[in-house]
Amino acid sequence: MKKVKRFIIAAAAVMIAASSASCSKGETEKVDNLDSATREELASISAKDERLTGELENKTIKWMANWGFSTDRHADLVVFQERYGGNIEETIIDWDVRYEKLATAINGDEGIDFFPAGDSDVFPKGAIKSMFQPVDDYIDFDSELWKDVKQANDMFLWNGKHYVICTDLSGGNTVVFYNRKTIDEYGLDDPKELFESGNWNWDTFKKILDDFVDPENGLYGIDGFWTEAALSLTTGVPYIGLENGKLVNNLKDPAIERVQNFMAELYKDGCVIDKEQFDWKEMPSFIGEGKELFYPCGLWKIYDKPEVWQKTLGKDAFFVPMPKDPKADKYYIPATVEGYMIVSGARNPEGVAKFADCKRAILLNEGLQNIGDELLLKTYGWTPDMVEMRDKLTEMAQENPIFDFYMGVSSDVGDTLDSAETGIRGSLQGGTSWAEKVGACYSVIDALLEDANNGIN
Repeated sequence: MKKVKRFIIAAAAVMIAASSASCSKGETEKVDNLDSATREELASISAKDERLTGELENKTIKWMANWGFSTDRHADLVVFQERYGGNIEETIIDWDVRYEKLATAINGDEGIDFFPAGDSDVFPKGAIKSMFQPVDDYIDFDSELWKDVKQANDMFLWNGKHYVICTDLSGGNTVVFYNRKTIDEYGLDDPKELFESGNWNWDTFKKILDDFVDPENGLYGIDGFWTEAALSLTTGVPYIGLENGKLVNNLKDPAIERVQNFMAELYKDGCVIDKEQFDWKEMPSFIGEGKELFYPCGLWKIYDKPEVWQKTLGKDAFFVPMPKDPKADKYYIPATVEGYMIVSGARNPEGVAKFADCKRAILLNEGLQNIGDELLLKTYGWTPDMVEMRDKLTEMAQENPIFDFYMGVSSDVGDTLDSAETGIRGSLQGGTSWAEKVGACYSVIDALLEDANNGIN
């Protein structure tokens, strides 16, 4: 796939700002928090881009999520307004009840048109439950606008139909944050330099941890709640995959056993912070204080004012991708989908498609990409090498996209595999071996996947 840079401010930053809303409605107005040069360039692209075709009779599309387009700098909204006279009517809801609210809206024929596709629990569950509808009648994935992300969209086929409008792939799902000052003070190999030389892998990751970790003297290794799933995906084998439109149980794959054994070793050797000592809370501020080595987390952590993220992670904070599985055929990293789902009962799916076209046009415009980079440097205090690393992550995610669907099947599958007692976190936290866990849950997961593949909720 062609490498593209993201111009839109990270959706996670918007989600944080809007997550306290329970349910509110409103229409987007003209986005006036962009500088004049940016607005002029957006107006120009909307007028000149021949890939943005047709007109809209119904110019309003209805959005439901725990964040809204009117809360931040969304260039796609500006282009939608300028090119099609479009408008988004927003229903803002709490994140933890978003599916209940959506189901109520569908049953009440409220005409919600689209919903975010980036959460790992949205697909294929939403297709199985008929909460979302196929998008093939509205998006031509072979067209000039969409061909660069056709491969990614083809990974979300269900019963031969596309259900996800993937506008972009991000490599910032989970990165490894660290403090360069700490690395330097303890004479450790810099992960960035290891990555650039092709030597950033499980082995060098573990060696740096072994050289640093000393819990008795307040020096901790890996923190956060994202390590297990992210590290596992570096094998290139998801716990639950999707092949030819059917869910596949990979729990007995040798690659899964290998990563589980590696995570068990990390735990046994004290490389993982004992969260019980800290009331089961993350301690990312330890990174900034030089008391912790690695904090795997989403790149959204630094889509914030520099005084905020630097206070936590330190002024010398940096990030690299998850370390490569030395036995994997390629360098896989967790990917995040940027895009939308068309809701069942949508009254304006054509409008959603045109809005998605606007975002694709922006992502393919080099001038706007450069403006977006300037925003990262000025607004969020990033350094040029952070922007460069962000772009490399996106390139890697696009070259070898990998997703795990275990959270997107059903709550039964998700709860079983996300559990420290029965699932993927157990090896990292010690206790029962992976072989024992697989023996206990494999047939249960198999039966649940069979139901899902047969359309049984």
